[in-house]
Amino acid sequence: MIAFIAAAMLFPMLWSLAVGENEMVRIFLLSMTAGAALGGTMYAIGRKSDQEFYRREGLAVVSLAWIIGAAIGAIPFWLCPEFREQGNLAAAYFEAMSGLTTTGATMLSDIEALPEGLLFWRSFTQWLGGMGIVVLFVAFLPALGVEAKHLYKVEVPGIKKEGATPRIREAASLLWKIYLGMTAMVAILFMIGGMSLFDALTHTFTTLATGGFSSKNASTAHFSSLYLEMVKILCIIMAGTNFALYISILRGRPRDLVRDTEFRTYLAIIAAMTFLVMLSLVLYDQFPVGTALRDSSFQVVSIMTTTGYTTADFNAWNQFARLSLLALMFVGGCAGSTSGSMKVVRLVVVFKMMLREVQKFFFPKMVKQVKLGGKTMPEDTLRQTAGFVLLFIGIWAAGSLFMATMCPDLETAAGASIAALGNIGPGLGMVGAAENYGWLPAQGKIFLAILMVIGRLELFTVLALLVPAFWKE
Repeated sequence: MIAFIAAAMLFPMLWSLAVGENEMVRIFLLSMTAGAALGGTMYAIGRKSDQEFYRREGLAVVSLAWIIGAAIGAIPFWLCPEFREQGNLAAAYFEAMSGLTTTGATMLSDIEALPEGLLFWRSFTQWLGGMGIVVLFVAFLPALGVEAKHLYKVEVPGIKKEGATPRIREAASLLWKIYLGMTAMVAILFMIGGMSLFDALTHTFTTLATGGFSSKNASTAHFSSLYLEMVKILCIIMAGTNFALYISILRGRPRDLVRDTEFRTYLAIIAAMTFLVMLSLVLYDQFPVGTALRDSSFQVVSIMTTTGYTTADFNAWNQFARLSLLALMFVGGCAGSTSGSMKVVRLVVVFKMMLREVQKFFFPKMVKQVKLGGKTMPEDTLRQTAGFVLLFIGIWAAGSLFMATMCPDLETAAGASIAALGNIGPGLGMVGAAENYGWLPAQGKIFLAILMVIGRLELFTVLALLVPAFWKE
């Protein structure tokens, strides 16, 4: 997997070669060599091992691959002189982890000062991380010779870790074909809207990954195009939808999309919150109705799906609007999508559990099952879901307390914690839409990078490594 990340640098290297960035070509060659050497050495050492590969090994491989993979991905950043002018080694790791986890938080104050090849790599890491490096690996590199199902079950987000088809490699391959098809479609739509090939590619990578990295300092606002904003809203909503539903559509079951409880709730939340935020902008900030609708719809979709693109400085909006966006940071998109945070389906299940408990308060002997999509949810799944939500909130609270030791105010500390844990990117306060994370000390950057990978791998995968019993025979 480490060698694969190094091999992926071939694409930005070719771009650098095409635009005449000879220094970046050299940097990518050095980075690829380092990654290939490390990955090749590890493969040579372990390929003759007869150890069985079970779920515990799958947890370790996925977690360590992301942690070490971000270090490999950080090499081009660290070797680039233009990047070193704006950040240190911790900043390079932060930027690479933000890319691979599709977080989109940046420590750069002048993005456009970087070479195109590095910006290409920066966006490409989000595209790779969007559907999951592990899914890509088991789909196209079966020669590894391990039980792919353990990796697939760990990597694919959501409550139910079922493959979309009986064979995991077939499912992963099909998901990636859909992902590639959507990539081509979005890139064409962006170029129709006036983007250059470079901007169209980099923004396509980060739109479908719901990552939010931009090649421009002002993000989406740079283009000042209603057409591009509308295309992004549509594409981000598509990327935040469970990809298994697209497989159902391809198999002639389009009604599955309409019948899906999570998808309907997902759209309902977007519509309701867009209306409420728009109303607050009109009433409290005196926005024209058209401007309020345009800004609120884009930011609600971008923040809820954990994409993080910006068209306005929402940090300057009224308290209601800002609090609404903060609440959406905890929601996320659908399970099985490229978005982060808690996911809509978990919140639907928790809401139904709370409703059941309220009813049982009045009718103690009542026996009522929690159902989702007409199917009864097992009690084990309900407990796991409730535990996930509580743990997510607990980690966010603890992260906020830690960040408060180095942030000027609680708003910034809380915003930075949820922006990293939920893989969102921009937070509130000094890490808001018009700000960056470059002012944080090295320990703050590393801590947030850890939160990013914990959130990206849905908490338990990484936290399991901290339990001593995990490492015992």
